[in-house]
Amino acid sequence: MSGRYDVLVFDWDGTLIDSAAHIAVSLQAAFRDLGLEVPSDEAARHVIGLGLEDTVRYLNPSLDKDRYQELVERYRVHFLAGDEGVELFPAVAKGIPLLQQAGYLMAVATGKSRRGLDRSLLATGLHTYFHASRCADEGFPKPHPDMLHEIMRALGAAPERTLMIGDTTHDLQMAQNAGVAAVAVTYGAHAPAKLVSMNPLACVESFEGLMQWLQQNG
Repeated sequence: MSGRYDVLVFDWDGTLIDSAAHIAVSLQAAFRDLGLEVPSDEAARHVIGLGLEDTVRYLNPSLDKDRYQELVERYRVHFLAGDEGVELFPAVAKGIPLLQQAGYLMAVATGKSRRGLDRSLLATGLHTYFHASRCADEGFPKPHPDMLHEIMRALGAAPERTLMIGDTTHDLQMAQNAGVAAVAVTYGAHAPAKLVSMNPLACVESFEGLMQWLQQNG
């Protein structure tokens, strides 16, 4: 690795783990359970990575806030029912240890709850490779720069030495707001055209492609 960046900050869902479709289906089922208009596939995938209020505001702006927690509970039921079938993307399990060996500090910035991320980190065996993480229930959610600011503070990293890697425009907007460079992966929740419109350093089609990009540019 060339040493251009000290810290790699990964989004989780849709970037390291192939969960975008399961999240979207679980969201749709939660709305259906409450007798609400069911979001389209595109809408359900668009909100992946956002905080709770932004998610509900986008999918159902008129929903009373008193029902937010009820919606969250129904989503959790559906998500946990199929959580064990969600797997890491190809090459992630081998690639993350290689990035650690290359000397990178690694972190996670995610729209998941702390409980959800910790469960997923343990289940995938990746918990030992990340030096910091921030979740949507620990501060301002994406695309606010708070997550990246807190991670950089925890790791003593400068913005110009930090790289954000994610699959949504929310990840890329957060990076822009924090003054951090970003690379988009096109195999997750958001369509490549939306990602390109955010002008990331690169758009890669696989985790292997990301590893190759980092070897040449990281």
